[in-house]
Amino acid sequence: MKPQELRELSEAEQEEKLKDLSEELFNLKFQLATGKIQNPGRLKHLRRDIARIRTLQNERRRQAAAPSEPPAKA
Repeated sequence: MKPQELRELSEAEQEEKLKDLSEELFNLKFQLATGKIQNPGRLKHLRRDIARIRTLQNERRRQAAAPSEPPAKA
């Protein structure tokens, strides 16, 4: 999933997407352990998508916590 697509999602939609991806990652890890995985490359994509969502959530939290303008330097 592209970062721009993720930025367009609301926080609730991002949380839902993160939950779905985490569940899928868990299932693929289980398949990997049992040797029945169909597409092992999907693990890499899932981990990256999860990291993208978490990064965007962190950016939003920092923007909300930071003052609107930085203090002027003398």
